[in-house]
Amino acid sequence: MNYGFIRVAAVVPTVNVADCEANVDHIIKNIHEAYKRKAQLIVFPELSITGYTCGDLFKQTTLIKSAFEGLERISSATLGLNALVVVGLPIVFEGRMFNCAVAIFNGEIVGVVPKTYIPNYHEFYEKRWFTSSYNLRKNATINIDGKEVPFGCDLLFTMGDAKIGCEICEDLWAPVPPSSMQAINGANILVNLSATNELTGKHNRLMSLITQQSAGNIAAYVYASSGYGESTSDLVFAGNAIIAELGNVIKKGARFNVGEQMAIADIDVEKINNARINNGTFGDSLEHYATAHREIEVPVMIFDNQKLERKIEKNPFVPTDDAMLNSHCEEIFNIQTQGLMRRLQFTGTKSLVVGVSGGLDSTLALLIADRAFGRLGYDKKNIIGITMPGFGTSDRTYTNALQLMHSMGITVKEISIANAVLQHFKDIDHDVNVHDATYENSQARERTQILMDCANKYNGMVLGTGDLSELALGWCTYNGDHMSMYSVNAGVAKTLVKCLVTWIANNVAAKEWGDEAKRTLLDIVDTPISPELTPADNEGKINQKTEDLVGPYELHDFFLFNMLAYGFSPSKIFILAKEAFADEYDGATIKKWLTVFCRRFFSQQFKRSCLPDGPKVGIVGLSPRGDWRMPSDACAALWIKECENLEVD
Repeated sequence: MNYGFIRVAAVVPTVNVADCEANVDHIIKNIHEAYKRKAQLIVFPELSITGYTCGDLFKQTTLIKSAFEGLERISSATLGLNALVVVGLPIVFEGRMFNCAVAIFNGEIVGVVPKTYIPNYHEFYEKRWFTSSYNLRKNATINIDGKEVPFGCDLLFTMGDAKIGCEICEDLWAPVPPSSMQAINGANILVNLSATNELTGKHNRLMSLITQQSAGNIAAYVYASSGYGESTSDLVFAGNAIIAELGNVIKKGARFNVGEQMAIADIDVEKINNARINNGTFGDSLEHYATAHREIEVPVMIFDNQKLERKIEKNPFVPTDDAMLNSHCEEIFNIQTQGLMRRLQFTGTKSLVVGVSGGLDSTLALLIADRAFGRLGYDKKNIIGITMPGFGTSDRTYTNALQLMHSMGITVKEISIANAVLQHFKDIDHDVNVHDATYENSQARERTQILMDCANKYNGMVLGTGDLSELALGWCTYNGDHMSMYSVNAGVAKTLVKCLVTWIANNVAAKEWGDEAKRTLLDIVDTPISPELTPADNEGKINQKTEDLVGPYELHDFFLFNMLAYGFSPSKIFILAKEAFADEYDGATIKKWLTVFCRRFFSQQFKRSCLPDGPKVGIVGLSPRGDWRMPSDACAALWIKECENLEVD
C-alpha cells in the first residue's frame, strides 16, 4: 500500500430472490469489474448469494446446497486475483444455520464470520432461521472442502498495515457492535454486509451510525446493502454502498437505483493508524477491552501511483458543504468570542487596544472584539482601534481600516510610525534605503510598542491579530506582532480567516454596522495579503505581497494540516497536494513551497515556544502549552532531504 492507501469497493449487485446461480453470475461479474479498477477489498451485501428475502426457503435443502455451490464458484473465480472478497450466504454448522460473511482470497476461503445480533422485532424475524455467533464454541473452525477454516466474529484479516473486521447488518445497530471490539483489537477497516430496508427517516439514522462507528473507533467503515431485486412483499430495499473514514463519508452510491452500483474509494490506512497513535483514549480502551482475536494474513497488492479514488480537499480547514460551512463559521466565531470574553472578565479589563491595518487578521480580531463587548454589555467606545501607517501602507488598506472602525462606532486613533522609526534608524545607524529585515522589523516592533503603551494608558489589554498559518511559517516579527496579551486568532488558519471574514460580511455586517461595513469587509477579503513594510508603488498600491515571498497560503495550510493532524511525511503530502491542486500548481511549484514550509516550520519554532494565550478552534493547534511541543533547535534535515528527493513529474 504505497503511501498507506487501500482501495475498497462496496458493491450492490443485481439480485434475484433464491436464484443462486444468477446471483453468483452477477457477483463474479462485479468482482472482476472491481478488480479491473484495482480494488483490493470487495464487499457484497448480506446473503448476497441467495438474496435476503427468501423467508422459509432458507429451510430448503435445495437453496442451501445451491448457495454453497455458488460460494465454490465464486472462490474459483477469484483464483489469481490479489483482492479480498467478502460475500454473504447462509451456512449450516453443527445442526444450526448461521447468516455468514465469507472472506475469499485468491481462490481460497480464508474465514467465515457469522452474524451476532439476530433481529426479531417489527418487520424482522430472522431467529426463525438463524442463530447467533454467541452459540459458537471459542476458536471454532468449519470444514470446507477438507480444509479447516476459522469460523467466528473474532477474525481479523490482515493486508499489510490494513486489518479488516467484519460484521453483518443488525450488528451495527447494537449498543456495542462486534466491530467496536474488532477495532479495539486492531481492525482499522470495518466492513458490514447488510440488507437494510427503507423507512422514512431510517436512512439518516443509518448514516449517523456509520459515521459515528468510523469516528468513534478511529477506523474506516465499508457498508454494502441489498438493493433492487429483493422481494417487495412487505419491504423495499434501495441499495446502499457507503464508505466512511474517521467520521466522514468519502464515497456513497445512489439509493433507489434499479441497476447495480459500485462505490470505490481509497482508504487512507496511514491516516487512521496515525490518528490512533495520537489518541490516548483509544490505546487505553485496549487495556480494558482487549480480547483474543484470530488474525488471518493475506498478501497485499502494491498500490501504484495512479489517480486516487477519493476527493482530496484543497482547503482542509474550510468545509465545502454550505450548511456545514455556515455552522462551522458561526461556531468558530463563538469560540473566539467566548475566549476573549472570559479573559476580559477574569482580568477585570474593560478596554481593548487593537492594531487595525485594513488586512484580514486585524479585521477578524476587531470583529471578535466587537462581538465580545456587545455580549458583555461593555461600551464599545472602549475598543480603541489604532491604525499606524508606515512606509508601506497602501491607500486601500488605510481607507478600509478607517472606514471599518468608524462604521463599528469604536474609538479610532491614527498614529503614524514614520518619524519614530526614522529616529530609530538614526539611533542604530541603519540606512533607510536598505529594505532588509531590520527595516521591516523595526516598523513591526514600533507598532507593538505603541499598542502596549496605549494599553497601559487606557488600562486595557492588547488584542493579538496573528493567525495559525503565520505562526507555522514564523511569518511574524519576534517581540513585534508576534506578541500580545491575548491572541484571538492563534488557532485560525489563513484560509479560514478569509472564510470567516467573508461569512461575517454576508451574515452579520449589514445588520450590525450597515451596508458600508459589509462593502468594506468584502474589499478587505479581496485585498492582497501583505505586511506592508516596504514602500507602496507609485500609485499608492501594495507592493509587498506575502504570497509572492513565502508562497500561497492555500498550499501552506494544506501542508500544515496534513503534517500536524496526521503526521504525514513530505512525500505523502506532496502526492496529496498534486492531487488536490492539479488544476492550479504543477509538481515543481508544490515541491518548492513544501520545501519552504518544512524549512520555516522547523527554524521558526522559537517564536511558537513563547506564544501568548489564545483559543484553539480546530484539530490543529500550535500552542506550546497544548498541541505542539517541539524543541526550538530540532533539526529539519530529514524533512528537507525528503523534499529535495521528490520527483516532480
